[in-house]
Amino acid sequence: MPTPSPESFRQSADHNRPVINLAVALGDRPGRAFFGCSDFKVYEADLAAQKVEFKELHAAHQSYVTGVAFASGAVVSGGYDGKLVWWSTADSRVIRTVDAHAKWVRKVIASPDGTLVASVADDMVCKLWNAQTGALVKELRGHAERTPQHFPSMLYSVCFSHDGRKLATCDKLGKVVLWDTASGNQLGAVESPGMYTWDQVQRLHSIGGARAVAFSPDGTYLAVGGIGKIGNIDHLEGKARVEVFTVADGKSHWVWESDKYRGLMNRLAFAPDGSWLLAAGGAGEGHFEFLDVAGKRAKRQDKLTMHTHDFAHSADWGTVVYAGHNRVVVHKTGS
Repeated sequence: MPTPSPESFRQSADHNRPVINLAVALGDRPGRAFFGCSDFKVYEADLAAQKVEFKELHAAHQSYVTGVAFASGAVVSGGYDGKLVWWSTADSRVIRTVDAHAKWVRKVIASPDGTLVASVADDMVCKLWNAQTGALVKELRGHAERTPQHFPSMLYSVCFSHDGRKLATCDKLGKVVLWDTASGNQLGAVESPGMYTWDQVQRLHSIGGARAVAFSPDGTYLAVGGIGKIGNIDHLEGKARVEVFTVADGKSHWVWESDKYRGLMNRLAFAPDGSWLLAAGGAGEGHFEFLDVAGKRAKRQDKLTMHTHDFAHSADWGTVVYAGHNRVVVHKTGS
């Protein structure tokens, strides 16, 4: 199926929610979606139904649910309580709870073949899990636990390459570490310090960081999303920012900062043919951008109705589901 053009995506639904939708993953059939939320619960919705309802799957977490992934017939969720929870779609019940991390879990994803689950947390460790059994496979340690100003750092995101052979993890300082999935060995690292702001005058406080990361389908590029330098650290007033590196040499290929929108870029994903990169995030209001990485230009920039924390897309990119503050927005091609 040909890659859809950025202009072909149109909003098809906008669902009000009484919670903050912090994470989203799509399931094993069209329209099936799972959401991690601020009320410590995981929900399921059939977005293809005539009447869409968000049904509670479980409330096994004791804090915000910040990551969800669908793998090996299970919904795996992670939260600020440091736990990972497996919910079986076949048995319709929680089948496993693991004390996975010592600090807040920030992201949970599945490998492209669905055999592994990766989680990252503020203990600065990326952990790989057997998606079916829940067994710990590897621990990846390569990020400093504290910033140069001796404050705790944070490990915000993780992604697999499209063939599943590599991972990338990114932290508050804008450091991105590349890993070999099979061996767990570190392959290299790149730095995007323009995404980190340290205020040593007013508040002795830092903000920003690399919040999202994505490999291009052919593995040539690694995109990192976050926010530019911030003048007032009490607000997300920096420009939305994406920096793209060439994987082979770790050099910066392109730095893009929005001329329209401010705030964090919380999620990135490349088109199947690599012709564009979708980025989404916000600061109060949400927004999304389609970026031409090779041509170094923005193809489309547009608003979303809420600050956006995450998105998920169908395999053919016919559907994109955006999750954020009190809303779930669905875009479809040709709608």
